[in-house]
Amino acid sequence: MLTWLPPYRVELELYGQGGGDFVEGPGYDALISERFAQAFQAEGLTGLLGFHPVEVVRVRRRRKSPQPGSMPPYVAVTACFGRGAVDEARSRIRRSEPITCPECRSAGVDSVHGFALEPGTWQGEDAFRPRGKRGSIVVSERFAEFVQRHGFTNMKLTPIEEYVWDPDGKGPPASTHVAPG
Repeated sequence: MLTWLPPYRVELELYGQGGGDFVEGPGYDALISERFAQAFQAEGLTGLLGFHPVEVVRVRRRRKSPQPGSMPPYVAVTACFGRGAVDEARSRIRRSEPITCPECRSAGVDSVHGFALEPGTWQGEDAFRPRGKRGSIVVSERFAEFVQRHGFTNMKLTPIEEYVWDPDGKGPPASTHVAPG
């Protein structure tokens, strides 16, 4: 994907009454409220990069909702590409092709029904994109507690072992475990 370059301008689609603290952005970028950004930096959390001010040029409402109130100021961030790597043996990932690159590990993912990280690969970032699952931002327990404590909105934090992504309804991969016999 191409890198988002200045000027950082966005049009937002609003599905509720107000803007949330987290908004998925273009490519690997996300928007976070200035309130979120200031707290993230003040508490010394790691893994988000950039913090570029964003101009919201238009807000379109979806669904029948009242006129939106004022939108919070946003900054653009990118979650770092971490060294944490998906543990294929302990994950339930259906693939259409085998992994050929041990670095990126991004081969034909059809569905995910929970995953795990290889022990010793995560380097302690509070937010990152793991090798083998670059499309997802994985966060630490410290990050989850931070979100809860501050009441940040528009984020659904799911434990990685419970994470499900199955756009075509293919279901989890067939078990590869052999029953003792």
